[in-house]
Amino acid sequence: MKTSPFPATSARPLAADPHRQAFLLLRTVFTVAPIIFGLDKFTNLLTDWTMYLAPAATAVVPLPAQTIMYVVGVVEILAGIAVAVRPRFGSALVAAWLLGIIINLMVLGGFYDVALRDFGLLVAALALNRLSPRRAA
Repeated sequence: MKTSPFPATSARPLAADPHRQAFLLLRTVFTVAPIIFGLDKFTNLLTDWTMYLAPAATAVVPLPAQTIMYVVGVVEILAGIAVAVRPRFGSALVAAWLLGIIINLMVLGGFYDVALRDFGLLVAALALNRLSPRRAA
C-alpha cells in the first residue's frame, strides 16, 4: 500500500500527472493568497478589512476592530506558511479558518456572496488536503 500519491522517484513527468499538477496549483494558491491577504490586513490596500468583521466579534474580543485584523493577518500569514511547509496540515488549518470567516460573514449579513466564494475556497482547501501526500517533501 502506498503512503504517498507522489513517490519521490516518479517516472511520470509533471506534464503527464494531473494529480500532481492539481496539488501544485492548489498548494501554490493556498500558500500565496493567505500570505498576501494577511499582509494586507496591516496596510488595508485592497480594502478596509474591518468592514467584514461582525460586531459580535468585537463584543467577544474586547479589542478595536483593526487590532483584531492584525491578529487575523498574522494567523493568515502563518496558515500560508503552514500550507507551504506541511500542506496536509496547512490545508486543514486554512479550511477551518475559512469556516470561521464564513460564520463571521453570515452573522454580519450582507456579504453572502463573499461567504459563498469562501465556501468554494473551503472546498478547494479540502481538495488540497486530500491530494496532499501524508509526508510532504
